[in-house]
Amino acid sequence: MDPDIHDNTALNRYELPVDGETAVVTYNLSPPNLMITETLVPERLEGQGIASRLARHVLADAQARGLLILPVCPFFSAYLQKHPEHAEAVHPTYRGILGI
Repeated sequence: MDPDIHDNTALNRYELPVDGETAVVTYNLSPPNLMITETLVPERLEGQGIASRLARHVLADAQARGLLILPVCPFFSAYLQKHPEHAEAVHPTYRGILGI
């Protein structure tokens, strides 16, 4: 897991501060499911792999907590399609939807 990423449970989002700005992954938690609703990276930080870094962290954290990902966020869905090795972390219904 990435030590720079913090789960801000009060705001339902994972946060990664970078150069005075914050990239986030927002979620809704309803155990055993973690619905990923949005991934936001400040425009000037785009193209640096920050969203992928957040995705890897969120997936590792969900697995460690025994949660299944519901990837509603378009970026997260695309990330999972590119990285099917994370399929076990995804809810079975979404595995079918994403073809992983």
